[in-house]
Parts: sequence; C-alpha cells; structure tokens
Amino acid sequence: MGKSKKRIIYRGKNEQFTNLSRTDAVKDAVRMLNDGNKEAYSLITLFGMTAEEILEAGASYEIVKGMENILK
Repeated sequence: MGKSKKRIIYRGKNEQFTNLSRTDAVKDAVRMLNDGNKEAYSLITLFGMTAEEILEAGASYEIVKGMENILK
C-alpha cells in the first residue's frame, strides 16, 4: 500500500466527528450505548455528559446505572 492510501485511511479513521455539537454528541452516545458500542464512553468523557442528559436523550436506566463511575 502506498503512502497516499495509508494517509487517506488513517485520516478517515481519526476524523469521524469533525464538527459535533453537544446535542448531537448526546444523541450519538445514546445510540452507541443502546447498540452496545464501547466507543460511547469516549464521547461521554470528552463532553463531560451527565446521567440526566443521557437519560433524557433516551438511554435506559440500567445502562446509565452501569456507567455511574464515568458519569458526573
């Protein structure tokens, strides 16, 4: 694989969220949590989300209760 293709692939992996608002981040985190995706934890800690925000966006109580150590 050439250098150019490596750069394109690397850039695509690391630039998934270019312009992400807080409300979009909460919605994406809830969607990821409901799907069982562990990437949601990085979004939650990056934006400093609270349990109340995540519950209001539609996450189940059990999921939020299980993550209480990373939530504010």
